[in-house]
Amino acid sequence: MGKTTNGTRDWAQIYAIYGIEQKHTLIFLIINAIAFSVLSTVFFIYFNPICVFFQSFLFSNAAAARFSAGFFGAVTALSAVCLFFAAANFFYSAVPLRYEMAQRMVGSVGDWSSVKTALDLGCGRGILLNAVATQLKKTGSSGRVVGLDRSMTTTLSTLRTAHIEGVQEYVTCREGDVRRLPFSDNYFDVVVSAVFLHTVGKEYGQKTVEAAAERMRVLGEAVRVLKPGGVGVVWDLVHVPEYVRRLQELRMEEIRVSKRVTAFMVKSHMVSFKKPSQHFVGSGEVRLDWRC
Repeated sequence: MGKTTNGTRDWAQIYAIYGIEQKHTLIFLIINAIAFSVLSTVFFIYFNPICVFFQSFLFSNAAAARFSAGFFGAVTALSAVCLFFAAANFFYSAVPLRYEMAQRMVGSVGDWSSVKTALDLGCGRGILLNAVATQLKKTGSSGRVVGLDRSMTTTLSTLRTAHIEGVQEYVTCREGDVRRLPFSDNYFDVVVSAVFLHTVGKEYGQKTVEAAAERMRVLGEAVRVLKPGGVGVVWDLVHVPEYVRRLQELRMEEIRVSKRVTAFMVKSHMVSFKKPSQHFVGSGEVRLDWRC
């Protein structure tokens, strides 16, 4: 696929390769936005008959009937606007923003020339995975990036996108459980993950103690398989402060958190960290840099 004149990809090009995950959510938002738009238009066109109906069956006072009809019409119109905005934000987050954040995550690692093994947790259709593979290709590295996902169907789709991007020789996909990573300790030079960790433990409910414990378990697994001196980068929704506290407990170094980015209608941050060069770090403070 080509590039635009400013060196960045057009969203249509990205969509043509990767499509949209959770497309049913976008369809749901658009259908409801259209339904509320139609309903608000009906209130506007047939305002006087609706007022008569309200006065006949609900209100005896004409002013109350007109106020109620106007109120319901305004609510439906506002709901339509909000739903269209939510749909637009969802699409933006799923395609252009996800691609942009993948480039930022790759850029935050720094030196890729010494990277031989990288891991993408919850690789999905491969936007971040292929960005890592592209960076390895640019540096002339012989390294590989492994994409781990819970679904074999998804991993097959990811391999297809890697082929389209021309980086298939740098990509390996595996089906597996991120809570029990099928890799030995200190295996990867780089571990990355994009808008995935918050989905772990969702069967318990997002705000439950059990779900939080599952997310921390995955973060601990990411640290376990990261080599001493290796770099981890996580972009996720809502729960990043929890990740920072856990990384501090694990004595990670150079913990940095990006500015807030609104994604999928909620706040998100990117957090990067470095595993200490030795397995044990003393009680010295972990440097934390919230860039806000």
